[in-house]
Amino acid sequence: MLSQQVFDFLEDLKENNHRDWFQAHQDRYADYKKAYKNTVEAFIAEMSKGDESLKNLEFKDCSFRINRDIRFSKDKSPYKTNLGIWMSAGSKNTNLGGYYIHIEKGASFIAGGIHYPDSNDLKKMRREIAGFYEDLENIVEDKNFKKIYGTLDRDENNSLKTSPKDYDKDHPAIEFLKLKSFTASAKMDDKELTDKNFVENTSKKLLVLKPLVEFINRALTTE
Repeated sequence: MLSQQVFDFLEDLKENNHRDWFQAHQDRYADYKKAYKNTVEAFIAEMSKGDESLKNLEFKDCSFRINRDIRFSKDKSPYKTNLGIWMSAGSKNTNLGGYYIHIEKGASFIAGGIHYPDSNDLKKMRREIAGFYEDLENIVEDKNFKKIYGTLDRDENNSLKTSPKDYDKDHPAIEFLKLKSFTASAKMDDKELTDKNFVENTSKKLLVLKPLVEFINRALTTE
C-alpha cells in the first residue's frame, strides 16, 4: 500500500508547484522517490506472476520523471503532481501495449492497451481487427472485463464519425475500426490506494486486460 505521506507530498506540491518550494523540500521528495520505487517493484513482482513478459522490467522502465515537459504547454508548472506506473514488455519508450496505473487524489485510475498509436501502428491495429474481430469481441465480452472496465474507452476524440479509409461502413467490426485509441480503464477510489492489499488487488484487475494487451501486441509485431 501507499503511505499517506505520498499523497500529502503530491497535494502540497500541487499547491506549491514552483522550484523554490520543491528545492526546500528535498527530504520529502527523497521519501517520495523511495516509496515510488518500492511500489513499482512490488507491482512488477506481482504482475509478472500473471504476465511473464513483465518479469525483466526494472523501476527505470516503468517510472516517470517528476519534471514536466513544458516546452509546448501553456501550463508552465514545472512538476507533475501524480504518480504514474507504466508496465509493458516493450518498456515505456516503445509502441507496444501495456498496463498503466495513475495515482492522484480524487482522480486515480487503472488502464491498459495502447494510447493513440501513430499512423503506421494504427493501420496495423485496424488490419488485425478487420481479420480477427471475433478475438477482440471475445475479449471485451468476457464477464470480468465487462464487470471492471465495461468496454473499450470511447469518446468523440478517439473515435471517427465515419468509417476509416479502405473499410466498408457495414463491416461487422466497424465500431472497433473507427477507434483511434485502444484502451480500457477503470476509476479507483482513494481508499483503495492505502489498503494493505493494494498491489495484489490492483494487479488482479489489471491482469484482466492481458488478453487485450496480447491482441494489441500481436497486431503491432506481426508483419
